[in-house]
Amino acid sequence: MTRRGCFITLEGLDGAGKSTHAGWMAGWLRAAGIDLLETREPGGTPVGEQLRELVLHQAMDLRTETLIMFAARNEHWRAVIQPALERGQWVLCDRYTDASFAYQGGGRQLGPEPVRQLEAWVQQGQGPDCTFLFDVPLETARARLRQGRAAEDRFEREGEAFFERTRRAYHARVEADPGRFRVIDARCDIAQTRVRLESALRDLLRTRGIAVPGSPGECA
Repeated sequence: MTRRGCFITLEGLDGAGKSTHAGWMAGWLRAAGIDLLETREPGGTPVGEQLRELVLHQAMDLRTETLIMFAARNEHWRAVIQPALERGQWVLCDRYTDASFAYQGGGRQLGPEPVRQLEAWVQQGQGPDCTFLFDVPLETARARLRQGRAAEDRFEREGEAFFERTRRAYHARVEADPGRFRVIDARCDIAQTRVRLESALRDLLRTRGIAVPGSPGECA
């Protein structure tokens, strides 16, 4: 019987650094012998990528936005993530349902309960095994965005109060499920952050009964 794969998600404010490190994490896991699928949200499927363009660039009612996020997520889960896990692959996903709790539930002030109801309907009790939350102060995230983006989407154009609520909602998720989250202090430089990430990845592999040869840095 094939052992189910591990579902890893990456979360954090825009500008926290998760996208900077996602490819490196994928390479590290593959170097450690993991059969890995990389994906993202919103997106991950042809339908999801079309919905991504709508939700990032088209103004809409908050309920519409939330339903579109979960429509894309339903397609993503059923067509891509769940089949990969069932055949034993690991999945590394840039954002997942925690982002809806943070951005729609917190930032846009929808509240957690509508998101929780949609989560239960779409995921039916299944979700990430491990979530890396890249955490930085708001001013750090905003400064990085100003340096790195030529054009902002409609989330990135939101004001500071929106992102403070979003960050608080992320931390509420950590408090509610501390065993799933690895909170990464991403204020330091890339090399230092990757030392912390490697330590967390090694710990994750050990919890899954997978031996990682060599000393820290050798799978980088």
